[in-house]
Amino acid sequence: MSDAVAAIDARAIPSRAAFETEVVAPCRPVVLRGAAADWPLRQAAARSDAALIDTLAELADDHSAELFVGDPRIAGRYYYSEDLAGFNFERRTMKLGQALAAIGHAAAEGGESLYLGSLPADQGFVRFPAVHPMPWLAPEVTPRLWIGTASQVACHHDRLDNLAICVAGRRRFTLFPPEAIDDLYVGPIDHTMAGQPVGLAAGSPAGDPRWPRFEAWRDRALVADLEPGDALYLPKLWWHQVEATGHLNLLVNYWWDAFPSGPDAPFTALLLAMTTLAERPLPERQAWRAFYDHYVFRPDRHPLEHLPAEQRGVLGPLAQNRGRIRAMVMQWLRGGR
Repeated sequence: MSDAVAAIDARAIPSRAAFETEVVAPCRPVVLRGAAADWPLRQAAARSDAALIDTLAELADDHSAELFVGDPRIAGRYYYSEDLAGFNFERRTMKLGQALAAIGHAAAEGGESLYLGSLPADQGFVRFPAVHPMPWLAPEVTPRLWIGTASQVACHHDRLDNLAICVAGRRRFTLFPPEAIDDLYVGPIDHTMAGQPVGLAAGSPAGDPRWPRFEAWRDRALVADLEPGDALYLPKLWWHQVEATGHLNLLVNYWWDAFPSGPDAPFTALLLAMTTLAERPLPERQAWRAFYDHYVFRPDRHPLEHLPAEQRGVLGPLAQNRGRIRAMVMQWLRGGR
């Protein structure tokens, strides 16, 4: 039986500082009840689906967007084709106004599954932030809108921290921690539905013979059920399957790095490590793992804690040495030593 994600009243988080300390710093998923209770779009959705579509149309710019279109038989489950070579939906580019009208019609009349996902407010809804403030985050963090009929988005992770707000309909997030990655049977990282690889085993029937290792995680998932106005804070790298169960659904999310240490993304280092280490002999990979633990992950101590601070060289404070380290890396990538 899956456990529910811990939930708190959003009114208990009065400021950005409190959000960073009480919600983000523990690096655990948290539901914030009523985080967007006063948003105009949530209030429009409470009146009717038509009111929500009209309010979105009033906010929309003259931009085009990519609409996911699925046959009624997929029941909103956007996924790969049976052979994993393609997908079970098509992409259509159209003006936002047209796409919103099509989604509103499908929500009212049934038929095709329609989904507009990851629309940056500054590329389609530039007035959205002014009338839907999010004081917990820096102003430069861009909100994104996800609008559609009932849907199920395959289990995936984000490389950034995520604040996801259910505005219309209901959302269920089924969560697995980062360490579940090996047992989720992750698909390709460069042939994806929307940018991130997916856990192919999540959502499969119990006892599916294709994914035997997943059985150890099936009943250990965390579940977050969001009502309109609720939010979920999700730390980076947590796996999540997302189900939207209303006839018409709207989610707004914010991606940002809550713990930046410089301009380079950790995933870049992961890809480079794959090219240098992944196919070396197992004993050598194990040796490099020990070095990564010592110098990078540092589970117990700083690697040069036995030396005075002034003798730690590039292993001194990162803020002072990041440029030196990056220069060394770039020189070595060019073939120099």
